[in-house]
Amino acid sequence: MVEAVKGTRDILPEEIGRWHYVEDAARAVFGLYGFREIRTPVFESTELFQRGIGEGTDIVAKEMYTFSDRKGRSLTLRPECTAPVARAFIEHGLDRGGGLQRFYYVGPMFRYERPQKGRMRQFSQIGVEVLGSDHPAVDAEVLEMLARFLERIRLGAPEILLNSVGCPVCRPGYRDRLVAYLGPKRDQLCDDCRRRLETNPLRCFDCKVPSDQEILRDAPRISDHLCAECRDHFQRVRGFLEAAGIRHRIEPRLVRGLDYYRRTAFEVVLPGLGAQNALLGGGRYDGLVESLGGPPVPGFGFAVGLDRLVLSLPDDAPIPDESPEVVGLAIGEAAVGPILQVAGRLRGLGRRMVFDPQPARSLKSQLRGVHDRRARFALIVGDEEVAGQVFTLRDMRGGSQERLTEAALVARLREDTRA
Repeated sequence: MVEAVKGTRDILPEEIGRWHYVEDAARAVFGLYGFREIRTPVFESTELFQRGIGEGTDIVAKEMYTFSDRKGRSLTLRPECTAPVARAFIEHGLDRGGGLQRFYYVGPMFRYERPQKGRMRQFSQIGVEVLGSDHPAVDAEVLEMLARFLERIRLGAPEILLNSVGCPVCRPGYRDRLVAYLGPKRDQLCDDCRRRLETNPLRCFDCKVPSDQEILRDAPRISDHLCAECRDHFQRVRGFLEAAGIRHRIEPRLVRGLDYYRRTAFEVVLPGLGAQNALLGGGRYDGLVESLGGPPVPGFGFAVGLDRLVLSLPDDAPIPDESPEVVGLAIGEAAVGPILQVAGRLRGLGRRMVFDPQPARSLKSQLRGVHDRRARFALIVGDEEVAGQVFTLRDMRGGSQERLTEAALVARLREDTRA
């Protein structure tokens, strides 16, 4: 038997309602803020991610699915979607439209990492990107929108962890101080952090090795080395959040795993997720579009793993019921035609109806199937119904049933709002 590839999984019909619930909530909330959906290809030129994410990052160095096509061009399954959105923004000249460009996306990403609960090699993300302004109000409004979205899907009381990672003016000086602190302790660091010390020292703060975390506890803080403009930007973001009543906490060691981040960086953590309690993250990336050959357009955004969101939903989340409202049961071959005919009319009314043409099965057996589907009504047609040109409608909740002509049946189900 051929099975799903390690790190991928099937999302079965019994689960999909939870996914629809989260996706629909995202579209509804993001639409309130003027965001429009964008869909980019699932594979791009490898150069896009090398330039956009940074060759020294773990994603580019160890996690990308890269391959050559038939003409020898290097392509990569997208490991994230901010760089592809920036590429589309440049390619289609979307900066010429004036004003801010607000995008959201929903779709699969691919990273080669150790599969674990909520983290797969093929995973889905919901993300948003705002291009066109470096004003701190943009950061705050997106975080407000994010809080509204998480509230919409009933995720308890998530907490926003906030930091500033500086800019090209102040970050080099901080980088030198961090290297000066970590350099003498290099031999005590894990292999990954020794590599990061050479390529991107700030990434050492991402390390989960306890001994490395202990070393980093006394490392200099970037918040103590921000330039005046970054300090002012960060204070204004915090001011807007406080005015909006958005719960947040300063986390001075918070960094993001991609090279394009500047100034505001954040994560959302959710109590109850265990040690890996970070639900999502994002921040400001004012230099990304320019690094990809576009104009100097600032940006801000976030991405959240849809798999983790679905796993985190509370038991009382109002997941939409996608079970059929009516199931047709044919007792005998002559009943198939009448059921098919009335099914078309009921679907025209917006009623979800299914019919499995299995006229040889007993009525008792078919009624068990209706119960398993959690349908409200069974529409039964046997020889008597065919002869009398009627239908037997059985209420699966109360057990009552009635015989109706086609016109009466259609009228009955048109008016029944409980179906």
